[in-house]
Amino acid sequence: MTLFADTLGQPLIQWSWVTAHGGVIFSLLLQHIILTGIAVGIGFAISMSLAILSVRHRRVYAPVTWLTGIMYTIPSIALFGFLVPLTGYTILSAEIGLVSYTLLILIRNIVAGLDSVPAEVREAAVAMGYRPTRMLLQIELPIAMPTIVAGLRIATVTTIGLVTITSLITYGGLGRLILEGLQGFFPTKVVVGSVLSILLAALTDAAFVLGTRALTPWARRKAATA
Repeated sequence: MTLFADTLGQPLIQWSWVTAHGGVIFSLLLQHIILTGIAVGIGFAISMSLAILSVRHRRVYAPVTWLTGIMYTIPSIALFGFLVPLTGYTILSAEIGLVSYTLLILIRNIVAGLDSVPAEVREAAVAMGYRPTRMLLQIELPIAMPTIVAGLRIATVTTIGLVTITSLITYGGLGRLILEGLQGFFPTKVVVGSVLSILLAALTDAAFVLGTRALTPWARRKAATA
């Protein structure tokens, strides 16, 4: 069974191939999610540390954003081409590249979120005996949460797209389908890989929107009364 056809007369979708390779497709989808989760998780941990350091010591912020900005502007294919001779065709090469593209987005949003905490709130917390760590965890981060989650949302959706590029170094999740389909002139793989990548990004984006509304009801009430 087929669906439509490309300009060469080949069917764009061969459903018989899709049903016969459902396990492979699911495995690549799971790999895509895992690669994305690892990259965003590590990137968030690094970014949170650097952002807090930047807020506490403002002189650090400029060099941190300068360095991560340079990393962000490096073309992905060039970056992976540079990493492979050093770390090989490994998941480490894939994750180093993916993590590097999350840092600038996350650091800027975390710093912006922490900067949005009103000075009078911090002063009141200090007057009540809050230490820096307690203030960060119980006051600053909750107030900064909408901005931080917005950064996570952008970084995650961006990473989902970038994971497909890692197919050039044997990983890539759904990108493997796209690459193999292009190399073998088999449109079904290209369509399946592309559509599932887009759906994954769209569903993830929607999940972040719903999650933000659930975690920050005060922000929604503030917007409604503005």
